[in-house]
Amino acid sequence: MIVQYLQDEGYVASIMTIQDEASVRFTENLRNRSHFKRIKAAILDGEWVEMEKLVQKTPLKDHKHFLYTVYKQQYLELIEQLEYQKAFALLTKRLKPLEQMGSLHNEFKDLCYLLTCKSIQDAPFFKTWEGVASSREKLVEQFSSMLEIENNDFAVVRHEVQPQRLLHLLKQAVRYQIEFSRYHPKVVPSVPTLLEDYSCFVLPNAHKTTFRGHRCNVKCVEFVGEEGTQIVSGSSDNTLRVWDVEGGRCVRVLGDGEIGSGGGHTSRIWDVSSSSSGDFIASASGDSTVKFWNLRGSSKSPCSATLTGHEGDVYSVKYHQSNNYVVTGGYDKTVKLWDARTGSLLRTFSGHKSSVSRVIFNPLGNLVISGSKDSTIKFWDLVSGVCIKTYSSHLGEVTSVEMNKAGSFLLSASKDNSNRLWDVRLARPIRRFKGHQNTSKNFVRASFGPDESLVVGGSEDGFVYIWDTATGEILHRLGSHSPESHTDIAYRAVWNAHQSLLVSCSHDGTVKTWWYDEQQPWDQDCDF
Repeated sequence: MIVQYLQDEGYVASIMTIQDEASVRFTENLRNRSHFKRIKAAILDGEWVEMEKLVQKTPLKDHKHFLYTVYKQQYLELIEQLEYQKAFALLTKRLKPLEQMGSLHNEFKDLCYLLTCKSIQDAPFFKTWEGVASSREKLVEQFSSMLEIENNDFAVVRHEVQPQRLLHLLKQAVRYQIEFSRYHPKVVPSVPTLLEDYSCFVLPNAHKTTFRGHRCNVKCVEFVGEEGTQIVSGSSDNTLRVWDVEGGRCVRVLGDGEIGSGGGHTSRIWDVSSSSSGDFIASASGDSTVKFWNLRGSSKSPCSATLTGHEGDVYSVKYHQSNNYVVTGGYDKTVKLWDARTGSLLRTFSGHKSSVSRVIFNPLGNLVISGSKDSTIKFWDLVSGVCIKTYSSHLGEVTSVEMNKAGSFLLSASKDNSNRLWDVRLARPIRRFKGHQNTSKNFVRASFGPDESLVVGGSEDGFVYIWDTATGEILHRLGSHSPESHTDIAYRAVWNAHQSLLVSCSHDGTVKTWWYDEQQPWDQDCDF
């Protein structure tokens, strides 16, 4: 199918390369099939000179058994026609070199004996000879059977590839993904790429579910794994709760009543991060520790490891894309890189002049990016530990940093009442997102939304804000027309493409999910 597509597009050199590397001879197989049809016709017509020319253009030229059978047929026909001189020449020139093919039952001996006979049936081995026409038909049957048996040595194309088959299958895959997405747009959407699974672009505008159970404010929230069928939240009640997205119920409480290195946290939980597989969760706490929680392990002892090394609160934790490392930042002004498998400290990055509020990895996984209360954002080389770049345009404490999937843009939140979009190549901010509130002693954070064309973030007024990445304009304030809005500070909002849902956490002790509901009104105070 790939060769067919390249052929349709005119990539001749690419076709030859693929055929050579994959040992696929599509064009050659078609040519051989044409030759095989002509060989069958030449056998039935007794055109042996033409047949021999065709054989030389196919892999059959090296198939001794086939050649011996054909030469034997020619020889018997010459005997039938009493052309003994020609028969003798064929016997010595063609059949003698292949004598071992006819050694069974002394066949070659009887072929030689036929030169002295008046009839082919006089030789014991050929008493059943039925004549030229019948023997040619049997030879064609043997030839067809041989091709089926030997199809690994010289290919016969049996299955025609339908025109544009590869494109047809790709279109089927796109239709399948659209069909099984959460939202079904009225107009067939345009799918710009197949490098990632399709997710329907929606602008969340309505409350879906409220998750209640925490006894204090909820500082952080995250979807578990890439699929995001569960949500994990961390609270000032020192516990983590795992929630079922669809059912809206708490399926697990981590750390409740568990004390010690193998138990729960003894202070508020500032941040949480999930491995891409969803098997492990890492939590950062005010008790100066980071804990790993095994969601697939025993429910009696879910805490699998505890990292100690920070002095004071640990404000942020983030898994590396490989799931083998985590990076942390905290009150002691340092950023630390850990081996998630062994729990060992690998490197400490020092340079910030105040607490580190947020740490992440860039998409390539070779840099650590940190935001700090000293109003700066720093880029650290993972191997050398050197700070290679510093952004310092914010006028207030930096409360969060996030990067887009391509690594070309950085989103930061700050207590100067603004979120900023940075062009990483130019190392300068290109857009400001305003209208929310972020000035007091809280970590109000922002992140990228659907298709990275939206920015979502919390606010001290309890609303979840959605901005247009291209213009910086506010598109919607979630909760402004809903009795189910947060009643206190909204700390963070996170989007999951697989679920097509937005989740937020708040000082009111709740976690909420938001989705698109065409029956719900838009925020009329916002400019569209």
